[in-house]
Amino acid sequence: MTAAVATPSSIMIRRIHGRSAAAAWTQTVCILTTLGFIGLFLLLPLVSVFYEAFRRGWQQYVDALKSPDSLHAMKMTLLVAAIAVPLNTLFGVAAAWCIAKFQFKGKALLTTLIDVPFAVSPVISGMIFVLIFGHSGLLGPWLDAHNITILFALPGMVLATTFVTFPFVARELIPLMQEQGSQEEQAAISLGASGWQTFFRITLPNIKWGLLYGVILCNARAMGEFGAVNVVTVNSPDTNTIPREIENLYNGFNIPGAFALSTVLAMLGLITLIAKTLLEWKIRRNALATADSES
Repeated sequence: MTAAVATPSSIMIRRIHGRSAAAAWTQTVCILTTLGFIGLFLLLPLVSVFYEAFRRGWQQYVDALKSPDSLHAMKMTLLVAAIAVPLNTLFGVAAAWCIAKFQFKGKALLTTLIDVPFAVSPVISGMIFVLIFGHSGLLGPWLDAHNITILFALPGMVLATTFVTFPFVARELIPLMQEQGSQEEQAAISLGASGWQTFFRITLPNIKWGLLYGVILCNARAMGEFGAVNVVTVNSPDTNTIPREIENLYNGFNIPGAFALSTVLAMLGLITLIAKTLLEWKIRRNALATADSES
């Protein structure tokens, strides 16, 4: 009998199969590791929150949410977000339009300053407003003389929340506007359109999905903010947001109430995640439709 002779093609096939098996094994390990991490650090805590909230029955869960302090905390959270998110939307669009569409000195510095809330701890962000608006702060004596209250009230909460959530809208819009360029705006201006007409008829329709994406992320961060708001407010039911009220309930050993209110934040987060996913799908669909029309 003659021994089988390995041809170059057979050797190449075995190498390809060996690499494919190794790649499949590596892919399986990565997927299992990712799923294990997500299950341990994301899904398990989320399930635990809902389990603890409903463990004592539906009626106790509803009673915990119907308490005056919990209802007021929900109201304050929505109120702060309702003020801070539109402000950040306005500032973010203006900053992104300025940076992406115009050339000027200090542009790099302005872009860097937008990222400051990402680099600074929320607690430090709150301390900044204490140093400015506190009784011994820079503007404190003048505010006291005119009976204007900033800290430990709604204005301070809005300022702190606006500061920590400022970059979200701008950071979503800047790369989008830079990619789109300014040719359409320049064409509109050359045809006699005013600045506002150019913005509302050209710029805004082109950035609407990116703008909505940034607003969703900004709103989620605003409703869950704790560190900065905790510094500029007092421990009072009148100024407690949902995160602060959860801390008070937990420290007061009202475990059912704390977990019940935690499910509200969790559900808001899930709603945000669903909206974010749907928006990403819509953006990808529009991108594919645009590419098909151009081809």
